[in-house]
Amino acid sequence: MPPSNPLPPKENALFKRILRCYEHKQYKNGLKFAKQILSNPKFAEHGETLAMKGLTLNCLGRKDEAYEYVRRGLRNDLKSPVCWHVYGLLQRSDKKYDEAIKCYRNALKWEKENIQILRDLSLLQIQMRDLEGYKDTRYQLFMLRPTQRASWIGFAMSYHLLGDFEMANSILDAFRTNQMKGPYDYEHSELLLYQNMVLAESGQYERALHHLQKFQSQISDKLSIKETSGEYYLKLKRYKEGETVYEDLLKRNPENVMYYQKLVEAKQLRDPDAIVAFYEVYKKEFPKAIAPRRLQLTEARMPSFERLVDEYLRHGLHKGIPPLFVDLRSLYADESKAETIEKFIIQYIENLSKSGTFSSEPDEVKQPASALLWAYYFAAQHYDHKQDTDRALHYIEAAIEHTPTLIELFIVKGRIYKHAGDPVSAYKWLEEAQAMDTADRYVNSKCARYMLRAGHVKRAEEMCSKFTREGVPATENLNEMQCMWFQTEAAAAYQRSQQWGEALKKAHEVDRHFSEIMEDQFDFHSYCMRKMTLRSYVGLLRLEDVLRSHPFYFRCARVAIQVYLRLYAHPLQDVPQTTEPDTGACTHCHHHYPS
Repeated sequence: MPPSNPLPPKENALFKRILRCYEHKQYKNGLKFAKQILSNPKFAEHGETLAMKGLTLNCLGRKDEAYEYVRRGLRNDLKSPVCWHVYGLLQRSDKKYDEAIKCYRNALKWEKENIQILRDLSLLQIQMRDLEGYKDTRYQLFMLRPTQRASWIGFAMSYHLLGDFEMANSILDAFRTNQMKGPYDYEHSELLLYQNMVLAESGQYERALHHLQKFQSQISDKLSIKETSGEYYLKLKRYKEGETVYEDLLKRNPENVMYYQKLVEAKQLRDPDAIVAFYEVYKKEFPKAIAPRRLQLTEARMPSFERLVDEYLRHGLHKGIPPLFVDLRSLYADESKAETIEKFIIQYIENLSKSGTFSSEPDEVKQPASALLWAYYFAAQHYDHKQDTDRALHYIEAAIEHTPTLIELFIVKGRIYKHAGDPVSAYKWLEEAQAMDTADRYVNSKCARYMLRAGHVKRAEEMCSKFTREGVPATENLNEMQCMWFQTEAAAAYQRSQQWGEALKKAHEVDRHFSEIMEDQFDFHSYCMRKMTLRSYVGLLRLEDVLRSHPFYFRCARVAIQVYLRLYAHPLQDVPQTTEPDTGACTHCHHHYPS
């Protein structure tokens, strides 16, 4: 459709150059050409040129001028699709998506078949989850460009997201048979897996399985074929075939816990003793694998549990595996299993300190000296879990006396104090641990977190500054890196010290991160269609829909709500000057805190 206010050939050529400069990001040149047109008195109020000048200014960061020019352009030419489209782009750059959609719809009134406007509109509709509108826009794009791959994919996906699986599948089928010509590449493989996902979500597992088998030679992701077909066999109760698939997968990765669980399901094992015997087979088949040994402990009952856990603990302590307790902690839900573990640990400590062996049997092998250290370490965590602080401190002190240079011991000692309700002592022990290895980022972060819990926000910032960008304040850099664990803890620390403003500031910083994550998905709407990463894209859309159920958001929202309610109930008068609690510098903490 010709513009409602056409320019003569010379000016029109200049206008096209403005468009070209905008596309190539040559904004300064674009402004020069706009000036040439607008300096002619006849065209000083030419709407489309004014709008393009505004859009170019917006790209240079001159937002207020940009809005002024675009609005002026729109006033002078209300029937121009270019002016409306530009106004929509401006609103979009300000994240005012609803307003931008209205502008695009106005632009389409004057130019119904403008591909670019329809494409931009579809991106905004999927961003705002206007799925019905998205479907209509994708249909129009499909009718206008039936040969383009993205038109077909977008059209099919619009039905998939609305839950019309049959229609989505038939569009993908038609596209595959009419449009796809070899050679078959990775993108084609992803399309087939996406189609398979659509079939599975519609509940047609038999059809999905047949589809997978039919096209497996064209699918590059062989692991995905195996895992997915295994799932389908179980859902269709074809257990024998499922068994074969998962046995094959276990040969590929004997540490994958899910494969073992699925294989148990395929073998239809219900009795705990049968499941223990099943794991026994795989322990022999994969002697180095940890997964079957650990899974066996979950299922085992007395007395076989005693034998198995004894074997597992001895192996862990002999090797010196620091997260051994964390690995076994889930067993503590069963009281008898917790007591059995405690019995063995006490026995090991007794025998190791006397004779350097795990038991008093005459044929016992001598263990390395570190075995006693790791036994103390385990016992300290065990009693801490049972909330027996005195015994936990007794064992961690024994471990520190044994090897005073092991950082993990000081971290556990700090954790014991934290669980006992003494955040100040906890942070001092973490500070001691951090001083032993200043290049360890994990210990640094842990120490900062404990400082925040003790109310030392400034010291925590200084601690973090060792690992943030130089020349930039730590808080600024942490905010830039979306370091939410720090901000949630800081918000809670400020709330405890009644610094309401600072607490709200931190909570709002986290809220902004979540808004940014929501906005960041915008670039993927067109990228994923182009690159055909469709399964991941659907996963992304579904994640974004539940993004704010993340614990970080909940914690900060709770702080913000509590602070707002507190301020509503007790409005601020004059804010007293707040200072950080002084718990003294940490010099040789173990002198101040004998256990």
